[in-house]
Amino acid sequence: QVQLEEFGGGLVQAGGSLRLSCAATGRTFRTYAMGWFRQAPGNKREFVAAISWNGGSTYYADSVKGRFTISRDNAKNTMYLQMNSLKPEDTAVYYCVAGVAMGASDYWGQGTQVTVSS
Repeated sequence: QVQLEEFGGGLVQAGGSLRLSCAATGRTFRTYAMGWFRQAPGNKREFVAAISWNGGSTYYADSVKGRFTISRDNAKNTMYLQMNSLKPEDTAVYYCVAGVAMGASDYWGQGTQVTVSS
């Protein structure tokens, strides 16, 4: 079992940066692949980024590639999403997920709001 909690959301101007954190509880954190999804108002949840259990592999949605960076620190049971060059269309609730493989989402956090103003 893994419990997830996101931190770091907020309001930022277009072109700015934010770093999201996801703190996980559970001794098995380092065995899970992790990732981020997001959901904008009126839209379906969409995949943002994923990272393998040891951080050796990462994968990004085309919409964020080159702007967002996913990373993890297994010693701290924490995953990060560095978001640069933010755009208004990045506005959404961002969810941290953990799963048995990259892209899987067996466990979800409660979400954190990111708002990018134009």
